[in-house]
Amino acid sequence: MGDRAFRTRIEPFRTKMVEPVHFTTREERLRLIREAGMNPFRLTADSCTIDLLTDSGTTAMSAEQWSAMMRADESYAGSASFFRLEKVVRDLTGLAHVIPTHQGRAAEKILFTTVARAGMVVPNNTHFDTTRANVAFTGAEPVDLVCPEGKNADEVAPFKGNMDVDALEQLIRKVGPEKVPLVMITVTNNSNGGQPVSLANVRAVKAVTARYRIPLFLDACRFAENCWFIRDREAGQRGRPVREIARELFRLADGCTMSGKKDGLVNIGGFLALNDDAWAQGCRNLLILTEGFPTYGGMAARDMEALAVGLEEAQAERYLEQRVEQVAFLAARLEAIGVPVIRPAGGH
Repeated sequence: MGDRAFRTRIEPFRTKMVEPVHFTTREERLRLIREAGMNPFRLTADSCTIDLLTDSGTTAMSAEQWSAMMRADESYAGSASFFRLEKVVRDLTGLAHVIPTHQGRAAEKILFTTVARAGMVVPNNTHFDTTRANVAFTGAEPVDLVCPEGKNADEVAPFKGNMDVDALEQLIRKVGPEKVPLVMITVTNNSNGGQPVSLANVRAVKAVTARYRIPLFLDACRFAENCWFIRDREAGQRGRPVREIARELFRLADGCTMSGKKDGLVNIGGFLALNDDAWAQGCRNLLILTEGFPTYGGMAARDMEALAVGLEEAQAERYLEQRVEQVAFLAARLEAIGVPVIRPAGGH
């Protein structure tokens, strides 16, 4: 994966700030976890010397992000910070309407409340847990259609996050296209070990949805990592710039939801982007009720500034290479001592 100038992988960034880490003894850890009812979610953060719960929103931000935050325009309406974020998202995705939200699940809530209802079915390769809940909350049925190899943790295949295209078409024919408000693909497939989705698979799904005139949406939280896997693993894509792959990926979609806490490299924030004018109007109406005005949508302007920069920086190939390699490194070491892992290692 890339040129080897050194025998070890060197992180492609410098650390400019540090925070003290609190250490506990074994006896303290046993007491703390018992007091928490054996539930790690009830532990305080300073009780966890090494916190492997999630990287969502826990990222350190870059010098450029901190610099951008200083110019934030906190105006209630018409914030210049929103228009900078809107431009970055439009350039990346090609989608017409950009609706900021406080994080990804808010984008899901607004989207599915607007377009789904009882009796409908929403197919996905694998729904993330909040996506599944937001679909079900409307009365619609979330259906997972991951490819067969994605159901076998031990099978080694390059794109185990793919959607089963034949199963998708069978489902649409069974329930009727009028009962499918949209089809969603989660990139990478978060609930299936961060396994990537190939560009060829997205194209094939798009061909099906276009035939039945059903919109295709991406859960794009890990779009940059997914594009790195496409660059690294997919025939015909190897060595292609990540930015170029990302633009093609998004242009196959009619909309997307995004948690900026993942490949936006920020601590809070997200957005919903889509092309349909009527859907966008309905989503903005709900946004005003539940999140905020359409030019901030539950985000402080400083967070919109940081997200605009983070979306660009997340596509840096040396960063992505190091990030994916460290996951593979950990997976290999775990497997070596007998810990079951999904093979091959995915992202994050």
